[in-house]
Amino acid sequence: MTQPELTVGTPKHHWPFSRGLVVESLVNAGASGPVAAAVARRVEQGLRNARRSPISPAELQALMVEVAQDVAGDEVANKAARQTPAFVDILVTAKKGTLPFSRGVLARTLEDTGLSPRDAYGTASEVDVRLRQSGRREISVRDLDALTEETLAGRYGEHQRLTYRFLQRNRGKLGVVGEDGGSPTPFSKGLLVQSLLAAGVAPDVARKVARVTQRDLRGSEDRLVTRQAIREKVEALLRDEVGPDVSARYRLLRVIRRPPRPLVVLLGGVSGTGKSYLAAEVAYRLGITRVIGTDSIRQVMRAMVSPELVPGLHASTFNAWEALLPPGEPRPEKPTRAELLAGFRDQVGQVNVGVGAVVRRSVEEGTSLVLEGVHLVPGYLRASDYAGALVVPMLVTLPDEAEHRRHFETRDHETAASRPLHRYMRYFGEIRLMQEFLEDLARREGVPLLDGMTLDESADQAVDVVLRRVMAALTPEERVALLGESGESASARP
Repeated sequence: MTQPELTVGTPKHHWPFSRGLVVESLVNAGASGPVAAAVARRVEQGLRNARRSPISPAELQALMVEVAQDVAGDEVANKAARQTPAFVDILVTAKKGTLPFSRGVLARTLEDTGLSPRDAYGTASEVDVRLRQSGRREISVRDLDALTEETLAGRYGEHQRLTYRFLQRNRGKLGVVGEDGGSPTPFSKGLLVQSLLAAGVAPDVARKVARVTQRDLRGSEDRLVTRQAIREKVEALLRDEVGPDVSARYRLLRVIRRPPRPLVVLLGGVSGTGKSYLAAEVAYRLGITRVIGTDSIRQVMRAMVSPELVPGLHASTFNAWEALLPPGEPRPEKPTRAELLAGFRDQVGQVNVGVGAVVRRSVEEGTSLVLEGVHLVPGYLRASDYAGALVVPMLVTLPDEAEHRRHFETRDHETAASRPLHRYMRYFGEIRLMQEFLEDLARREGVPLLDGMTLDESADQAVDVVLRRVMAALTPEERVALLGESGESASARP
């Protein structure tokens, strides 16, 4: 004869009695498996003998505690009385309402962090046990996330905790995991477009590649991807859209944007060559956030040293020669070439004390930097003096004299005459002489000249120089680590 079904709940809302849930509750209370099974059988038999169906969850817990005290002892019984048994729902409250806690739902979320299904369910079960052992009947989403993070950190470490936090706080977004195992960051189409533009990809193609990359990698669920997966996807799309050369250039630029050593780009050049604009554009293309002008360094040094002590520091580079004139000697209308360059070199030597300190600080902090200014004279700052950095010097020039004059006129208009045109025009001949001097030094020192007539042309030249110089400076070990190859063929690429 079939025994009648036992149920738990109320006459209007009830569900089947489960001996397994009683066993689980007792195991959570510290009972061994066999003892928990024995208690569950006696509870079930007692319900059948008393014909108690449906039985309320509170009555069932009381009966379980009573039998456990007789079979398993006071310690298990007391723990079973304090806990939330497995046959009682723990409610999770959120802004949109309240739902029962589900190990399965939490496990699926945990799988998105990279855990295997088995590990994810094991972690969710541990969260469930901790909730029940503490007697919680209700918990907010925020507190549940905090408990889950704590459990993940204990089982798998800080990285897994941060990964889960990212997923919960960035629902629907694609997360990017670095090779260093740090905290995930949101995928940014804007940053990807920026790096593609630096690689010479046309703007419309760059936007398309970024859009397709995000769509293909994200899918319909929250998920995390590695930088490696993004790079492979982008390189494949670039090969299809614009060819293998641009794809290879993008790969090299990725290395430059995350160099193994700090990258220090030096953009020298006389006044009016567009160094400041170019420095900002080069920094943008290379993903460098720190741009410093040597004029700013000089200004700081001026505040520390009086004009009476170091008069040349308080002059402009093109009239610093005046500070070298002996006291009482009349100032000539125009300096000789030797006098002009003597004053220029004197100030460069002074300012380079501060420039060197800035570069050393950048190396110590592991931060890439773009430096621009007339004081970055070829041969004064040598890469060999900064072994902890990748130093790339360049000289910005304007071969066309008329174009150079137009630069000053444009700057006078854009800065509302804060840098008066007449002053620079007065010393225009000296400025051109200084450029000739710098060009000769650059050729002798092997420093590349950037002589593009437009900002884009000069920026393209600068990025090409950085690519070649950095690839040549990488050690074989760095090439293998960054490119997965010997780097011999890579160094020959544009």
